[in-house]
Amino acid sequence: MSAVRRSVTALSVAALALGPLSACSAGAPDPAPSADALVAAMNSGDFAGVQFTGTSPQDAAKAQETAFGTMGEIKHTSTVSSVAEDEEEQDGVKTATANITTVWDVDASDKDLSYDTRAVWEYDKEAEAWKLRFDPSILAPGFESGDYLKAAFEPAARGSITDAEGQNIVADRPVIRVGMDKTHTGKENWESSAKKLAKLVDIDEDAYAKRVMAAGDKAWVEAIVLRDDATREVTDEEIKAIPGANFQNDELPLAPTRSFARPLLGSVGKATAEIIEKSEGKVKAGDQVGQSGLQAAYNDTLSGTAGVTVSQYDAEHEELAELFANAPVPGKDLKTTLDTSLQQAADELLEDAESNSAIVVIRPSDGSVLAASSGPVSAGLNTALQASYAPGSSFKVISALAMLREGATPGSEVKCPATTVVDGKSFKNYDGYPASAVGTIPLSEAIAQSCNTVFVNQGQEISGKKLADAATSLGLLAEDGTGTGAVFGSVPEDSTGTIQAANMIGQGVVEASPLGMATVMASIQAKSTVQPKLVLSPEPEAAAKPASTLTEKEAEQLSAMMAEVVDHGTLKDLKGTGSGKIIGKSGTAEYDSEKNAHAWAIAAQGDLAIAAFVEDGDGGAQSAGPLVKSMLQEAAK
Repeated sequence: MSAVRRSVTALSVAALALGPLSACSAGAPDPAPSADALVAAMNSGDFAGVQFTGTSPQDAAKAQETAFGTMGEIKHTSTVSSVAEDEEEQDGVKTATANITTVWDVDASDKDLSYDTRAVWEYDKEAEAWKLRFDPSILAPGFESGDYLKAAFEPAARGSITDAEGQNIVADRPVIRVGMDKTHTGKENWESSAKKLAKLVDIDEDAYAKRVMAAGDKAWVEAIVLRDDATREVTDEEIKAIPGANFQNDELPLAPTRSFARPLLGSVGKATAEIIEKSEGKVKAGDQVGQSGLQAAYNDTLSGTAGVTVSQYDAEHEELAELFANAPVPGKDLKTTLDTSLQQAADELLEDAESNSAIVVIRPSDGSVLAASSGPVSAGLNTALQASYAPGSSFKVISALAMLREGATPGSEVKCPATTVVDGKSFKNYDGYPASAVGTIPLSEAIAQSCNTVFVNQGQEISGKKLADAATSLGLLAEDGTGTGAVFGSVPEDSTGTIQAANMIGQGVVEASPLGMATVMASIQAKSTVQPKLVLSPEPEAAAKPASTLTEKEAEQLSAMMAEVVDHGTLKDLKGTGSGKIIGKSGTAEYDSEKNAHAWAIAAQGDLAIAAFVEDGDGGAQSAGPLVKSMLQEAAK
């Protein structure tokens, strides 16, 4: 029987030719509304609006549930191709025949499963109505009672995230899935074993035990997924020593280490119910999808398209025919500008950070972001690219550019009093400011020693618009062209009075991200406005060009002053690091008298620009300066 069924089914997938049809005869109503009611029922699963001969709406609905229920979330649409009363009566009964086309939107491709079936009605004179002769073959060609359609999916190979050299950063790496197999121990052990296992792998004991107890008697209940490498602290023996606990070997797309650019790259895991719902059929239960970072933002690029086969089965679950097949389409790689060694070095520096922190490294010559590290990793915050803070005195290089544009030079004499007052508000230099640098000093020395009062007083001469233009020229107000949803900074054009005075020293209402300050540093080193890039392929939408740009002369003047910061100023600890001239600027921004201040340091050497940030630090030179020094040393290796 099966061989015959295969032959019939295979032939019936093609469109079925209809016999001669004609308009309805006198005395019989148009059968079209009856055909429309049928396809509406096939689309909704509710056959209450269909009149039958020999069956009931409930039986028809049950037959369709059997036939289509195993197709899961795949949607189908049935339409009437043609309908008319048949020319000849059958045993004195008028009949009408409709050709019905059903299309299944099987996957994200343009290819659909489409087939034609035929439905026949007979006219009930007493009821004056067309009644359907229901048959399973109305649902799909050649169908008999108990037949059903089923889709089988083959996952597509996920694309990799690569570094600037095209080497895979994220690749399939071995993991173990640790959990409880309830069939491997008695009921009396389930709860206690679950709590022991949760304690071993450091997850919530009560919550995991509750999940285990709620699962079926034969369930496997996953507790955690662990990297199966030298960093794994939980041993096979420790897991198996717990009654019912076990692990399964698997692979997942992972970065080289747990902390490697984690907030930037993101993670991959099984699709949540929320992700499945939002995907509108593109994502199914069990699919591996990006859940954060670049993995989520570029999931459509990386995930590819799963392969799918739709087959017809009989009531004994024997496959009768393959009706549709699409091979999986692998995902595409996401190419970035990251330098693996610099990124890993930055991550290691911030691994034990006690507050939000970041290191960003840019290559000034082309704007490539070589590292974008955020710490602490456990917080999951992309501080490097998406967080903004008061930049403190690191912002003074922007204020200095605004002053240069008003006619100042590095050698211009400026007044640096110990304190000053603007509109009744008192400002002073930082505690420990050198007494030798108080009084009349060159502008370059005001940058080197980070004199607050010089720049506070200049806020009365430099408008908010001019300060914003200077920030634009140094890349701090850039549009994002990195492809990461990055933010750079903000400098309001309408600030005046004490707010503008505070803005000049990187407090007030100005803000910057670590990426933004690294861009400022890169622009000075490149002697032109730098627009950073991080995702290379697929190519992000190009950022708009800045309205105001940095000139070579301006960059050279800023560079000369920032060299003195390293020579004998606040970042003199960087002196002699690596090979070649170093320029830089430290910054400290007080934001709460009960807490430490934001600590910043920016520096450049050769074709490298670095910004380091610590949210709760002791000062720019003390907390952020050593991070910059370590990165310069790493780059020199």
